[in-house]
Amino acid sequence: MKKIFILVALISFIGCKKESSKTTYYTTGYKEITLEEIWDGTFSPERMNALNAMNGDYYSLLNYNKETKTTTVDKYSYKTLEKVATVVNSSDLKGLESFSSYNFNNEESSVILGTDFNKIYRRSFTGTFYYYNINTKKFLLVGKNIQQPTFSPDSKKIAYAKNNNLYILDLAKNNKVTQVTKDGTKNRIINGTTDWVYEEEFGFVKAFEWSKDSKHIAFLRFDESEVPTFSMDILGTGNYPTQQVFKYPKAGEKNADVTLHMYQLAAKKTRKIPLGDYEYIPRIKWSNDANILVATTLNRHQNNLKLYKVNALRSSSILLLNETDKAYIDITVNLTFLDDNSFIWTSEKDGYNHIYHYDFSGKLINQITTGNWEVTNYYGYNKDKKTIYYQSVENGSTNRGVYSIGLDGNNKKLLSNKTGTNTASFSANLNYFINTYSSSEIPPIYTLYTAEGEMLKVIKDNADLKENLADYKMSPKEFSTISINGNELNMWMIKPADFDESKKYPLLMFQYSGPGSQQVANRWNASNDYWHNMLAQKGMIVACVDGRGTGFKGSDFKKSTYLNLVKYETEDQITAAKKLADRSYIDENNIGIWGWSFGGHMSTNSLLKGSDVFTTAIAVAPVTSWRFYDTVYTERFLRTPQENPGGYDENSPINYADKLKGNYLLMHGTGDDNVHVQNSFRMTNALIEANKQFDMFIVPDRTHGIYKGKNTRLNLYTKMTNFVETHLINKSNSTTKIKG
Repeated sequence: MKKIFILVALISFIGCKKESSKTTYYTTGYKEITLEEIWDGTFSPERMNALNAMNGDYYSLLNYNKETKTTTVDKYSYKTLEKVATVVNSSDLKGLESFSSYNFNNEESSVILGTDFNKIYRRSFTGTFYYYNINTKKFLLVGKNIQQPTFSPDSKKIAYAKNNNLYILDLAKNNKVTQVTKDGTKNRIINGTTDWVYEEEFGFVKAFEWSKDSKHIAFLRFDESEVPTFSMDILGTGNYPTQQVFKYPKAGEKNADVTLHMYQLAAKKTRKIPLGDYEYIPRIKWSNDANILVATTLNRHQNNLKLYKVNALRSSSILLLNETDKAYIDITVNLTFLDDNSFIWTSEKDGYNHIYHYDFSGKLINQITTGNWEVTNYYGYNKDKKTIYYQSVENGSTNRGVYSIGLDGNNKKLLSNKTGTNTASFSANLNYFINTYSSSEIPPIYTLYTAEGEMLKVIKDNADLKENLADYKMSPKEFSTISINGNELNMWMIKPADFDESKKYPLLMFQYSGPGSQQVANRWNASNDYWHNMLAQKGMIVACVDGRGTGFKGSDFKKSTYLNLVKYETEDQITAAKKLADRSYIDENNIGIWGWSFGGHMSTNSLLKGSDVFTTAIAVAPVTSWRFYDTVYTERFLRTPQENPGGYDENSPINYADKLKGNYLLMHGTGDDNVHVQNSFRMTNALIEANKQFDMFIVPDRTHGIYKGKNTRLNLYTKMTNFVETHLINKSNSTTKIKG
């Protein structure tokens, strides 16, 4: 389904000059950042709606007119960026005042419009959806409280999910509805959409796909009846709380039994497809042969991936490709079939993520990209030019560039800026792309390019934001590397605007550290960087180090933490803090660390195991034992607790809470369906049993992001700011004065 969403990016800009004796940082302004400004939109950049590429050299946008109070789907030309037509106008739709999403059929003659969304989990929601024929003006309700309505390729039907069952609306036969499955039951059987763990970890919700000829629907069936149930009290605003009850497979527990099924529309029959031994089916995709589906399977260890060719007519399958790894294999969405059914595939099998070309028998034709760098995004293949478009870190692991390369691996060309972060939104025929560029010093710039890399027009440059920020006293990010435990690790540092090397400053380290992640990147970031600058204004240095296990530096570096998740990452943060403490301008007696989610686990571990260097830590929504987290994510890196108990327990802060010596702030939302508040409560019990004092901040009903509701983020960051000021900034100032 094509959906509209908003791209958001934020952060700061300023420069520096060097003198012989010390480095002095200057600003063009004098105003200080406030917490209220960070969260009230003062620093919000101009935003550009995400584009839906249409047929030819056109794209569409969802627009809302405040004056007329109408919603429109408008068509634009990539070449001129001018609007050429209004495709849908809510004023023409009786009974539908506005809508929030849309997706076209293949011919773009009809559209499905969505409204009244109700969120389920991070990516899933139900809504009310309507069908609208642009030419005939036919307008009808598809359904209420349904999920993922999708046109058939011939545009005659719409498939959708409701109440865990799969349905088909036949537009050509008086809007007749056929119920494909009938056994769907909450917390038991799911047809056509995914369960919690697939949605969260494999990143998709729609688990059905139309064949190219519209004669078959392939879908996944989840039997989660034996998956353990997790429940959370939702306090709400009434006198009595309600309960959210859902299936959540924690590490080592039973997963849903997932099976592939094929529904034949003419015969109205469903058949189960055999796929051999597997634990997961993380992807299904039809090839260009209308009768051949390709299904991806993974074993439970996620180190044995197979692609199967499934014959829809025979309900049989044969192996197409098998890839194994000594650690694990990441799942992508990059499988692309060419006209001859040869296919593009990305893999880390040579030690770095690269693009490969295979024929439809699974024989390798050639490796298209190669080198000690990572392909970070695959954009598409232009068959007329025999050219592939992709994003990579060829110009350094902290940068992103947009490139083209021939299918044969020749004629590689950089299409975008060399330094900074570039992302591309290509037209459907890959003749144009809109490039979003930013760096740590330059806010997002949206620019139109040809596919040959010729810049045609600047669309938005956020000049007003840069001008506004010029009034503020802010500091740049200094990028460097730091040698830690035999590795050159990427690092950035923000210093106070009036930094003086002869003085000592408290240090706050920020990190996430999760496998394949990256925090040290040359891009325009979000609210945390404003907060870090605000702390720098108060006399603090903030630093970030991407340790072992983080991404974009090769498979060996990323997978070095396999079976010992958080162990080496923690060692790197502790060692980095000690090395930074040796710098003359760092107050070695006032060093803190903070992080969210995986980063909260890391900050907790670092404070406990690195008590000789860290005096303060903030952990927001942390995992405190991987035994409490889900199967797919956790077992990918640790295997099961039954197989690797030491990997789970030796690195769980619950088991060494007695080591706490410093100041510790633990924060969590009670409605977190991802990292359950159970993690913080168990940590709390362990600290109480060890008779350790700490601070705690519990936010009722908030999910993992802790953002919903008036002033939620402002209140959260106010608490964090006060904690940092009390235990790092003020103490450091007091110590410095005494020493002076």
